[in-house]
Amino acid sequence: MERIKIIIADDSDFVRDGMNIIIGMDDEFEVLGLAADGRSAVALAREQCADVILMDIQMPLMDGIEATEIIVRENLGKVLILTTFDDDDLVVRAIKNGAKGYLIKNHTPEKLKQMIKSVHAGVNVLEEAVWEKITDNVKRHNGWQRSQGFDGTFFTERELEVIRAVADGLSNKEIALTLHLSEGTVKNHISVILEKSGLKHRTQVAIYYLTGKK
Repeated sequence: MERIKIIIADDSDFVRDGMNIIIGMDDEFEVLGLAADGRSAVALAREQCADVILMDIQMPLMDGIEATEIIVRENLGKVLILTTFDDDDLVVRAIKNGAKGYLIKNHTPEKLKQMIKSVHAGVNVLEEAVWEKITDNVKRHNGWQRSQGFDGTFFTERELEVIRAVADGLSNKEIALTLHLSEGTVKNHISVILEKSGLKHRTQVAIYYLTGKK
């Protein structure tokens, strides 16, 4: 089986070298290089052919969110944010810039490897604690009010039902069962929702619905 090619970008020598050892010892992965700042991460991604870039946020010269935007725009690999920050704005900015995952640095090596494999396989991952924080804030402050743009004039009522279900964290299969639809119909609705909203994937739809931030 072909190994998943990784670039690690973090301004901490301890974190960067530690992840290099942990990931590099696994036969399923190959670490192509290490970067201590966002600018170096972009340069390395341009030189190498990486599958997944592990990206810190707060780094010198160029932060991880700006580096993510460049890497995604130039199609240099899938970005998995790995940081100590769980600020809502950072989450939204990272996902808006094309990050496929957002994790906090508190996971076991096996959990991290699992998330890398998920991102590589095309699955978007979001830290559970971050997701709960965003949804709790909305419940507390907004009473689950629909965000700007989700007011029923832009989407059909069925599309709004699908959006709410996505925001509740349901899978396509669960949405199909809940709304008495086929999975194919759910996929079609989500495709239309993405096209109408100009968003790239379902995680962005959920965050936009919950926070009003695109």
